[in-house]
Amino acid sequence: MFGRKQRRHTVVDTLVGPNTKVSGDVTFAGGCHIDGTVRGNVSAEVDSNSALSVSEDGHIEGGVTVPYVVLHGIVRGDVFASQRVELGPTARVIGNVYYNLIEMAIGAEINGKLVHQPEGPALLEQTTRLDNSAALAAEAS
Repeated sequence: MFGRKQRRHTVVDTLVGPNTKVSGDVTFAGGCHIDGTVRGNVSAEVDSNSALSVSEDGHIEGGVTVPYVVLHGIVRGDVFASQRVELGPTARVIGNVYYNLIEMAIGAEINGKLVHQPEGPALLEQTTRLDNSAALAAEAS
């Protein structure tokens, strides 16, 4: 009904524990929860129902491209959420946030741009273009 929030209850298929450090890209399907550190990009299929949650102790040093993102930790890179991004009071993003829907708690911090992207192909095209630009820049170095 009116005024009710729909919460996503996602099963966690992938878990990065608090004492775990991952060096390299992480690609997942379903639910992913990060309590540790990931040095690399974290991604899921843009047109899926995959969800990423990052706890207060979680850190990602790379880009995030996931349809649903719940962030309470730190991301040093751009965040692309084709469906929804929820930033808790301890969330920190050092980079741009591309979103369809956003929810921010008091205390959340973004050191970059907030860019609204409509749902669907427009976001996928933008993400692909940025990934290709980064790849070309890396090859030129």
